[in-house]
Amino acid sequence: MSTKDQFFAHIEEGYTTKGDFITMGSAILDGETVTNAFVKIPLKTLNRHGLIAGATGTGKTKTLQVIAENLSDKGIPVLLMDLKGDLSGLAQPSPGHPKIDERHAKIGIPFEAKGFPVEILSLSEQGGVKLRATVSEFGPVLLSRILDLSETQEGIVAVVFKYCDDNKMPLLDLKDFKKVLQYATGEGKKEFQDSYGRISTSSTGTILRKIIELEQQGAELFFGEKSFDVEDLVRINEDGRGYINILRLTDIQDRPKLFSTFMLSLLAEIYSTFPEQGDSDRPELILFIDEAHLIFKEASKALMDQIESIVKLIRSKGIGLYFVTQNPTDVPDDVLAQLGLKVQHALRAFTAKDRKAIKLTAENYPDSEFYDTKEVLTSLGIGEALISALDEKGRPTPLAATMLRAPMSRMDVLTDSELKSIVDNSKLVKKYNDIVDRESAYEILNEKIEKAEIAAEKAKEKEEKETVSRRSTRRRTSTRQNPVIKVLTSATFIRGVLGVLKKVMR
Repeated sequence: MSTKDQFFAHIEEGYTTKGDFITMGSAILDGETVTNAFVKIPLKTLNRHGLIAGATGTGKTKTLQVIAENLSDKGIPVLLMDLKGDLSGLAQPSPGHPKIDERHAKIGIPFEAKGFPVEILSLSEQGGVKLRATVSEFGPVLLSRILDLSETQEGIVAVVFKYCDDNKMPLLDLKDFKKVLQYATGEGKKEFQDSYGRISTSSTGTILRKIIELEQQGAELFFGEKSFDVEDLVRINEDGRGYINILRLTDIQDRPKLFSTFMLSLLAEIYSTFPEQGDSDRPELILFIDEAHLIFKEASKALMDQIESIVKLIRSKGIGLYFVTQNPTDVPDDVLAQLGLKVQHALRAFTAKDRKAIKLTAENYPDSEFYDTKEVLTSLGIGEALISALDEKGRPTPLAATMLRAPMSRMDVLTDSELKSIVDNSKLVKKYNDIVDRESAYEILNEKIEKAEIAAEKAKEKEEKETVSRRSTRRRTSTRQNPVIKVLTSATFIRGVLGVLKKVMR
């Protein structure tokens, strides 16, 4: 048997699956595509998370697009974090190209052009379904993690939430939370101290400054109502295809704290809402986080612990997380260890640091008798990648350098009119884009303070009236005597004195 035949058998055996799967492309040996040596990913293991990595321009976004398309076709919804703004083309079919036909002939898969059901989401002023969550839904622990608070400050946040729960004050947006903090060390200081203990003014000042920092990154647009229901991420259209939800983040690339805030709240909400799925045959939802290094770039240790915890636990809900970044070293080791699928595009060895990164990356993949992994990593072309997945029993599949199939949808952005058409026809836009500002802690406390001020003013006026009245009474009961009384009193006094003198003289 020739080396090529041995390799074909090796790939065919390693990627055999009894259940449903996604075909990524065909394996490459010695720089040539081995037609029909298909590299397949079982749907059953897609909730084991994954990584798509590689240098700029090597095809990471197109790989993400291919996986998202195939998931949608299988009836599995997808959420894409689109930081570069180049994923909206999923809504329109590919115009095709002779090079695409040539690629697919080598792979052994006929090319089919099609568009997919797309929903455009937004965290900012950009068009799309507005994603919001209330401060109450965040809870004291997650909010403290986002703000990177000390243990003492976390305690204060917990007291604020407890006070609002006890007094039925909804915490909907950041102005609500700030108002309660200010009240705790201002007008309501005694009330808080009597019920919850003393609260430090310096600590509340620090918390307020950190909230303002978050607001400066645009968080006031995110906190509020109407809250987004994560169940709306798992919709299926009338053709049985899963919706591809594209979250446009092009205008918050320089605001990583807001991005991290959203990601953590979303994952926490999904984890608390979705039922346990166990060992099912397909995932419930797949999330792709493009430019994933932005999540980890400025994350505190507490925030990192929260991310790692959610990554470990959320797969039991049938949720798969896929991080897209330039280098695997952008992802913390504890998170990287949880990723079952790895799609590694080419890396460039321009510096000693690059060569070290390539060596570390190669060590993340299974050994192969057919590849020198370090060498392959620097020689892969555009649209080619090293792939290692998990089979249906959770074992790593053979390492395969793969010629990836082309996206079925447009590999370019939508025009403004196409984008507007999707937004205008969206049922979710009609559901979520009206701003709701019902009575919450801010209004309740303002009313309470106003009533207290009115009561204090009335008490002051009453006291002033009583003071005036007492002064008036004292004037009416003065001890100054009129002339008649004065004469009588003097006569009585004289008689008394004379009487005493007479007695003495006797």
